[in-house]
Amino acid sequence: MSELLEEEAIALPCLDGLNPATRRRIEQAVLEIFSEREFYRVGLIEVARAANVSLQTIYKYYGSKEALLFSCLDAQLSELAARMIDHLQGIEDYKERLRKTFWVVLDYFEQRPQVAQLIMSSVYVNTWRKHANYHNPLLFGTFMKVLAEGRSRGILNDQVDERILLDYIFGILARLTQMQVQRRDMGSLTAQSSVLFEMLWRAIARPDA
Repeated sequence: MSELLEEEAIALPCLDGLNPATRRRIEQAVLEIFSEREFYRVGLIEVARAANVSLQTIYKYYGSKEALLFSCLDAQLSELAARMIDHLQGIEDYKERLRKTFWVVLDYFEQRPQVAQLIMSSVYVNTWRKHANYHNPLLFGTFMKVLAEGRSRGILNDQVDERILLDYIFGILARLTQMQVQRRDMGSLTAQSSVLFEMLWRAIARPDA
């Protein structure tokens, strides 16, 4: 992915007062338009027309094209995090909880390929990192909590930083979901999730566990 060289941080939009139905229309328009074309080829007027709102509304609540894109992406990732937390309820076995977490991510992007395409087409990593919600505490915090538990119980590899374990998991998930969008002939990843997870598990589990 390309990178934009920007020095200023991208502030969080203030969405207080924005009608929930209007916000949903805007987020859907962002998802549809930015998943089809690169960031620099999209104009805010297109988003406004697709969402049936005024351009002034976009500027009032989001401020810029970058803030609009990353705010809507954060909403998508927060939905994924909420689904993940919901699916983890009631699962006691540690490995099965991590397996379910893996499955939820695959299933989410399989059901929403536009989100994966948007990330590939329009997200500039260097710019996203400057956005206040880049780390999405709900999503990444959930993952880090699960990983920390696994290490404390002597289940996961403790020879590297927890963040490296997170990189392994996210790296594999990102590659799988992106290539599923591009190749279109890999079949259902969720149907293969058990095999795929066992491959990942061998990489992150403590060798002598």
